[in-house]
Parts: sequence; structure tokens; C-alpha cells
Amino acid sequence: MTLRHYQIFVAVCDAMNMTAAAESLFMSQPAVSQAIAELEKNYEVRLFERLSRKLYLTEAGEKLLGYARHMLRMNDDVEKDMKLLRESGTIRLGASVTVGAYVLPRLVSAFKEENRRTAVRVVEDNTRQIEHLIMTDQLDFGIVEGDTVSPDIVVHPLMDDELTLVCARTHRFAGLSAVMPEELEKEDFIVREKGSGTRKTFEDTMALNGLSWREAWTCNNADTIRAAVAAGLGVSVISARAVARDAASGLLCALPVKALQFRRTFKIVYHKNKFLTVPMRKFMELCMKSRA
Repeated sequence: MTLRHYQIFVAVCDAMNMTAAAESLFMSQPAVSQAIAELEKNYEVRLFERLSRKLYLTEAGEKLLGYARHMLRMNDDVEKDMKLLRESGTIRLGASVTVGAYVLPRLVSAFKEENRRTAVRVVEDNTRQIEHLIMTDQLDFGIVEGDTVSPDIVVHPLMDDELTLVCARTHRFAGLSAVMPEELEKEDFIVREKGSGTRKTFEDTMALNGLSWREAWTCNNADTIRAAVAAGLGVSVISARAVARDAASGLLCALPVKALQFRRTFKIVYHKNKFLTVPMRKFMELCMKSRA
């Protein structure tokens, strides 16, 4: 039996007349009679007594009417709740570390101004872990700085990000207009952990240019890198966004490397089979409009 059967049954009970019920449902009278007959056949009971061309509910009919009204109310509640979730609900968003620190806050803030009923839950981790959480349906989508590996991940380029060489203001590079690439091989590097998009961009660029490098310290956030570099414990290559304030204040020196560009692209990523709700699509559209 379908909800339509119960809707027809309730309409007949309310009107106690097949023809009137058919008119209220914009159906033919034979179609209404057929639906009632199917209910009676399914439950093997008589729902109406038909006496002198009038309908009277039987005991079974009265019992079924209570259930039918309850099911229809429950269906209405489901429709309302599903519509609310479709139009609001929760977005489970993943962000790699640089994105989470320097790009995502303004995007989430702008989104919340226009979509106050939608909750945004953010997980910040490296690209590899964000991809894993998307693949296991623990996140709806992510904004990452590194490359994903699964062929099931859909990728939309969002914005470019430039990495820069940074050193302490007392370092031998400080004050130079540019650093020669071969000089990098003599330095201790403070780098992000494996799986980080920042690290992969650095490693790939160095390898592409035939340059070796020495790892002195591995950490999973830009704040630790900045502090270690400022303390003179090594140099690093990280997002220019992450060191803009320190470079402007003179705490760190940000320097170009001659003939080398450390550049990557932030990307929106999600599973190809992911159903994107209205709020998810709105957030992605906001991101694409906010490219910088």
C-alpha cells in the first residue's frame, strides 16, 4: 500500500462520499473506489458499510483511519524536515592548513551572513588526510593546497598561492634582493609534514630544478615554522599569505629565489558521487566568486 491509498481513504472518511472525495482529490470516482477496494483486499477487511447509498465506517475502518492520519502527519513532518535540511542543514568542510588559517575564515564568515541557519563544521588537516575524510564520507568537500590522488575526486581550481623563501632578519640572506638557487643547498630547512601541499610544492620545485636540500625540522603548522625561522633555526618555503604580516613588520625576511617559482593552486575537492545540497552549492559558488 502507498501513501496515496491512505490519502484517498482519509478523504473518503472526511466526506463519507466517494464522489465528493474524488472531486476533492481531482480524481475520477472509479479510481477512488478502486483504491478503497485495494485497501480492503490487502487487509482482508471491510472498511465501509454501504447502506442505502450511504457510507458508514466499520470498526476496522475506524482503526485504519487513526493509523492513516498518523502516517500522513508523519509524512508531512518528514517533508518539512527534509526541506529544512535541504535548505539549511550542516556543511562538513575540510581545509588544508594554509587554507584554514588564511583563506577559509573570511569565506565562512561571508557565507554565514547570508545563511544563518546553516551550520559549518570545519576540519583542518593536510591534503592527504582531507582526501581520506572525503573518501570515507566524513567530510562533504574540502579546500586543499595539495594534489589529490583518487580518480573519484572531482577537482575545481580556486585560486593561486605563491610560496616564498623566508629567513630570520639576522640570516646571511637578509638584505639580498634575491637568492641564488644553489645557495639553498647549504641551508637547514624547516618544513611541513609529508602529505602537506606546501611540502609537496617545495619538494617538487626543488627536484625539478635538480636541487638537493637538508631537512632540519618537520612540523604541521605555519606558526611553528615562522617561530623557528625567526629564532634562526633554519629557513623555510611557505605561503606568502602566512608570512605577510611578519615580513611587513621586519620579524622575517621574505625573499625571491632567482629563476625559481614555488607556486600552487588551492582547489575545491569532493567525491564524484557526492550529493551536493543547496547550502553546499551556495558555499562553493561563494568561493568561486571570491577568488583572490
